[in-house]
Amino acid sequence: HDESYGLIDNWLRHIQDVYRFHQDKMDNVADEQERISLLCELNVIEQVANVCNTTILSNAWKNNQDVTVHGFVYNLQDGILKNLDVSSCKAS
Repeated sequence: HDESYGLIDNWLRHIQDVYRFHQDKMDNVADEQERISLLCELNVIEQVANVCNTTILSNAWKNNQDVTVHGFVYNLQDGILKNLDVSSCKAS
């Protein structure tokens, strides 16, 4: 929704961007709960990429540290941890 919530707007802006990047896919899902789940999954995938672009991870990989970032979503309704099959590690 296009509403302002105060300080949290800075964090919500990123989620709005994820929605905008995947609007065609989002618009093809009619059920609101399914749309929310899809948006959560797309956001986690985007966050895996963002974490991998941080200086902390970049430095860890430069120092040959064995670090891999994985994307998972925990569903509060059914308690299932879903592996999104998105991972990133230092390129060999």
